[in-house]
Amino acid sequence: MPQKDYPQTPDGRYFVSRARLWRCTNPELGDTERRAAVKALMKARRAVQLAGDDAEAVAEARAGVDTAKRALGERGPVWWHDNAPDEGGYHPKNSSYADWWAAMDEDARVRGS
Repeated sequence: MPQKDYPQTPDGRYFVSRARLWRCTNPELGDTERRAAVKALMKARRAVQLAGDDAEAVAEARAGVDTAKRALGERGPVWWHDNAPDEGGYHPKNSSYADWWAAMDEDARVRGS
């Protein structure tokens, strides 16, 4: 689960932030692999900030962010094995999680907004 108390789908695939589904980290990753990917992600995010107006440096740093997020399972091929589609980026009400979202209490929905 992400650091903040965002609503998480019952199957653990997504959390809701800014009214969108965001893919969670692959729970099958080993601790060492996950830690290394998180470290690479933080390094790449710092590089994006430090790149300033240097378009080439920004592009390289963003590629590093993408590589780390793919290693975490947050982008790229889905990490689940039941052939369910990736619904990342959808509003929960416009996804297969619509009933779950509608049944959620208002406080939880606000945390995901």
